[in-house]
Formats: sequence, structure tokens, C-alpha cells
Amino acid sequence: MSTQPAASNQLLDYVTSCALPTPWAQFTLHAFVEHGTGKEHLAMVLGEIGDGEPVLARVHSECLTGDVLFSQRCDCGAQLEGALQRIAEEGRGVLLYLRQEGRGIGLLNKIRAYRLQEAGADTVEANLQLGFHADARNYELCKPMLAQFGVRSLRLMTNNPRKIDALTRLGIEVAERVPLLVNRNAFNNSYLDTKQAKLGHMMTPAAEASAGPGLP
Repeated sequence: MSTQPAASNQLLDYVTSCALPTPWAQFTLHAFVEHGTGKEHLAMVLGEIGDGEPVLARVHSECLTGDVLFSQRCDCGAQLEGALQRIAEEGRGVLLYLRQEGRGIGLLNKIRAYRLQEAGADTVEANLQLGFHADARNYELCKPMLAQFGVRSLRLMTNNPRKIDALTRLGIEVAERVPLLVNRNAFNNSYLDTKQAKLGHMMTPAAEASAGPGLP
């Protein structure tokens, strides 16, 4: 697996790597810096992933409130932990951690959006009221980050068809979608239902989830 700076990459530079022990496995943490913005992005790698076979992967956008502060308003922190656990169980995989907080609108604007949600807006409406797209994330950095490790094909852990489409347009093969349905709770039911209804995420609405298997 290469740990040398990628050649002729116009989007970001590879910086360095280190060992990162976690509750699930010891990963290798790789650091990148994005040109223009100076944002730092990360890749957590386990095992040999540059052998040409599809790689179990998660493309995870930063969510400080969920990933670090344990917020139950979203499923982000649980998705991060679930993805790392699945990679550890398989003994091979990669997680890209992209610094695009709040679906790309930034931390402070995400908190402003939370305030609008408390006044009755859903997550899509709140972003639009602030003058942003419903989802302003960009995945173009994924291609050079994955190329650093010789990865061309993914078994992608996601519920988001737009993410699959974005990666596919970049020339990254998504050989399989692996569902990542975690942590539906009383605080994020509306959030998850909005992702399903307005953003097309592949998940079960709360009413159906609460009905249980085999029920309407």
C-alpha cells in the first residue's frame, strides 16, 4: 500500500500516516490536505485494500455533534461506529472522513439550522431557509484519496443513493451497497423520515419500522 504523495493530483496532497488503535481494531490513519481550502481529510485503512478486489468502505462526512458530542438528533455517530466495527469484523476496509460538516454548510450554520428545526422546519427546509442547498456536499476528493491506496471498487456502506451516483460519476465503481441502518430513536425519527422522503435515502419510515416485521 502506497504511503507516498500521489503524483499530479490537483485536489489535495497526501501528508503522512500513523497507527490508530480503536475499540474495534488498530487502523492506519492517513492524512490529506485539500488545496485551496487547507481542510484536512482522513482515511482509516485496515488490511490490504489495493489488491483489486472490491473494498468494504464508508465515505463519512464530518458531524461534530454526532461523531464527538454523542447527539441523538442524527444517526451520524452511530453510522461512524457501525462502519468501523464492520470493517474490523471483516479485517479489511477503508473509511474516508471528509471535513464537510452539516451536509456541507459548516458547523455554525448547522447549529442555526437546528434552531430552525426546533421552530418547526425539517432538515431540508432549514437548509433552504438559510440559503443553502438541501445537501451541499461534494465527493470529488474521494477519487484521489482512494487512488492513493489503489482502490477502484467499493462495497459501500450507505443508505444514500445520491452518494452512490456521485461516486459513480467520478469513475469509482460501487460494486455493492451495504445498508447502514442504525440508531433510530425518538429524537431523530423526523430527521430520518425526511432523509427518506425528501432526499431518497433507502430506509424504513418510522411508522413502518415501529410496526415490526410482517406488519403493514
